[in-house]
Amino acid sequence: MSEVDTQRELREDLADKRVGIIGLGGLGSNVAAMLVRTGVLHLVLADFDVVDESNLNRQLYFREDIGRLKTEALADTLRRIDPDVELDLIATRVGEAEIVAIGRRVDVLVEATDCADTKALVMNAAAQHLPDLPCVAASGLAGLGSANTVVTTALTERLWVVGDLTSDVSTGLPLAASRVMIAAAHEAHAVVRILLGMVEP
Repeated sequence: MSEVDTQRELREDLADKRVGIIGLGGLGSNVAAMLVRTGVLHLVLADFDVVDESNLNRQLYFREDIGRLKTEALADTLRRIDPDVELDLIATRVGEAEIVAIGRRVDVLVEATDCADTKALVMNAAAQHLPDLPCVAASGLAGLGSANTVVTTALTERLWVVGDLTSDVSTGLPLAASRVMIAAAHEAHAVVRILLGMVEP
């Protein structure tokens, strides 16, 4: 089978899958783009924030996006990648009820937020109300440590966490585009493997 054929087969296997992404910053915006490039064409995207100049060092936005809702700016970029992508945009701060509602509509839920409280809210809501839904989260991305410390760990049968599980931006460590995007690639790859039935990421 040729490379073209294998790529076509992969895209066909993913085309009807649905993924929810909560948080469209350095993780979520890049995860969304990688999933669309791989063939996932149904995304639920949730983020209440607007693009700020400080986002441009690691998030998939451009200078002309400053001041726009992240949901709208990212949607335009994803449609440039694949005009067939179907997007449900939620431009509000999500609580437990919204997280559960998103989770009931998707095959995999991605936690990609910056706030520790929101991370916990997403994972707790999924565990309590959506026990059969696979969830991919992130923890420990800050700093300039080795890229090899960013790994994907299966914490339970339905929860995978990407990162080194220790480094935190709140301790003064910077968020470097290279390390954040490595983590985003881990999240996207875990999602693809889960969607394809490869339950060990």
